[in-house]
Amino acid sequence: MADLITVEDPDDPRLHDYTGLTDVELRRKREPAEGLFIAEGEKVIRRAKDAGYEMRSMLLSAKWVDVMCDVIDELPAPVYAVSPELAEQVTGYHVHRGALASMQRKPLPTAGDLLQAARRVVVMESVNDHTNIGAIFRSAAALGMDAVLLSPDCADPLYRRSVKVSMGAVFSVPYARLDTWPKGLDSVREAGFTLLALTPDAKARTLDEAAPHKMDRVALMLGAEGDGLTTQALVAADEWVRIPMAHGVDSLNVGAAAAVAFYAVATGRPQF
Repeated sequence: MADLITVEDPDDPRLHDYTGLTDVELRRKREPAEGLFIAEGEKVIRRAKDAGYEMRSMLLSAKWVDVMCDVIDELPAPVYAVSPELAEQVTGYHVHRGALASMQRKPLPTAGDLLQAARRVVVMESVNDHTNIGAIFRSAAALGMDAVLLSPDCADPLYRRSVKVSMGAVFSVPYARLDTWPKGLDSVREAGFTLLALTPDAKARTLDEAAPHKMDRVALMLGAEGDGLTTQALVAADEWVRIPMAHGVDSLNVGAAAAVAFYAVATGRPQF
C-alpha cells in the first residue's frame, strides 16, 4: 500500500515533480530529461497505470483520496494529500480534477519496430500544438490507426495538455520519432507503406478517389496547423489526398481533418 502523506508546505522538495506545470518551456525540458510525465484526472491516471507506466507519486486533494483508494492500495508510490490552495501554489493553476500523478516514461520504440506489425500509420510533421497532438492521438485510437510516427520537431505526446486532451489515448497508440526529416520517410516506404500527404491543394485527389482503405499499407502524413505539410514532405509523398470541402471552406483544423482522414483510411477493414 502507498504511503499517504499530508503536505502543507508548497516548497516541500517531495513535490518537485509537480512544480510550475503551466510553464511550458520549463516542462518541455524537464520532463523528458527527468524521465517523467504528468497524468491529470482519475480516468487518465488509471489509463496510464493500466498501460504499464510506473507511478512515481500522486498529488491529491482530500476528497479524491477515497476515489483513488484502490490505486493507492495497489501501488507503492507515495501519495501527497494537499489542500486545493496548496495544489494551486505548487502547480500554478487550479487543479479542477483534484488528482495528479507523476509517471515514469518508458523507452520509445524505434520506427522500424512499429512498422513491422502496423498497416495504418499516422505521420506528423512539425505538429507542435499540444492540443492538436492530443486530439490526433484520440482519433487515431478510436478509428483504428496502428501507430504514430513523429518528425523530430513535433511536440511531446506525453506533455500534460496532450495527455489530457487525448483522454489517455496517447497510452493506447504506440509512437516513435523519426531520426531525420524528411529522409526518415524512406524507411516507411521501404517497409511497404504508401505515403499519402493530406493537403487541401486542388491538385490532390479526394480520399474517395484515392480509396486508401483498399491499400495494403498506408502512412497518412499530416502537417502543422496553418502551414500544413512542407514542400519537402509533399515531394517525398507517393500521392496527395484531400478532403472535399463545401460552402467555400478551404481547410479544417488538423485535428478535425485527421479524424475524417483516419475514417477514410480505416473504412472497409475487416475488424470494422
